[in-house]
Amino acid sequence: MRKLLTTLVAGGLALSLAACGGDDDSASGGSDGGGKGTIGVAMPTKSSERWIADGNNIKEQLEAAGYDVDLQYAEDDIPTQVSQVENMITKGVDTLVIAAIDGTALGEVLSTAESQDIDIISYDRLIRDSDAVDYYTTFDNFQVGVLQAESLVTGLEERGKPPYNVELFAGSPDDNNATFFWDGAMSILQPMIDSGDIVVPSGQTEFDQAAILRWDPATAQKRMEDILTKTYSSETVEGVLSPYDGLSLGIIAALQGNGYGGGGKDLPVVTGQDAEVQSVKSILADEQYSTIFKDTRELAEVTVDMIVALGNGDEPEVNDTETYDNGVKVVPSYLLDPVVVYKDDVQSVLVDSGYYTEDELK
Repeated sequence: MRKLLTTLVAGGLALSLAACGGDDDSASGGSDGGGKGTIGVAMPTKSSERWIADGNNIKEQLEAAGYDVDLQYAEDDIPTQVSQVENMITKGVDTLVIAAIDGTALGEVLSTAESQDIDIISYDRLIRDSDAVDYYTTFDNFQVGVLQAESLVTGLEERGKPPYNVELFAGSPDDNNATFFWDGAMSILQPMIDSGDIVVPSGQTEFDQAAILRWDPATAQKRMEDILTKTYSSETVEGVLSPYDGLSLGIIAALQGNGYGGGGKDLPVVTGQDAEVQSVKSILADEQYSTIFKDTRELAEVTVDMIVALGNGDEPEVNDTETYDNGVKVVPSYLLDPVVVYKDDVQSVLVDSGYYTEDELK
């Protein structure tokens, strides 16, 4: 009887492990599969070109380094992302790389990962309120905002002298990066607002008023339409601070629907971020004015270097140990430099570097 029970338990365990090892739409296998281990990569959504590029870059580089990769997208649904991370932990991944949908929603599941000695890297979006986060890889997000505001001012000055009518947009309030972008931009714009060189006719100058939940383009378009209807019956908007290309496209659609870009009213100076294909095309068409390029190939490389160091028992390289306090701890971080892109920079920055081909931008 004891032998029979042992056989049944062993068989059940084998079936259970086989079920846990099932793959979704990415790569595969556990840490005993002959490679260096398995890395779980949780991305927020495929609705943004930027996150598709991030996922592809990190997966390709990890596999080239000898790792198996479990790459998942949660389509901006928080419970789905939590479930995906839980499944990665159950499968026994060696490291988690997470670009969080909501930076405050993962505390409990990450505590489970920490208890199993799984290293956790917060990817581009800082995970908050958890001491389980080991490292953070991102771009200098305050500088992103500075560059956006500087490009906005550059575009305004090309068109004439102040004062300028400007409207302000911010990112999702549940994304820690959004406040860094805003603070960086306002470090440039607030003194100009105080001096009267920039006027915000809607009066909406606070982050909470300007924030767009989940970075949703349709929400940004609706907000721009409302502002135009309520505020600009007799005035003209000359500039729009937009922190993300997807929002920029929605904002431009609202402007065009209200007679801008034709009928004697020029499109305002509109900023952006992420150098997504549609926005780069918009820049080339003289609609969007600028974007911020964050080379996801470099971010993937820094993240993979961290994973390799951890796998070798080494201390990963960081270059910032002061800035990113997640509410529980200051997370050791590696920051990359963002680059502003105007129409004249598209060829040299985006095409010559191999980030896009000329055909992709036609």
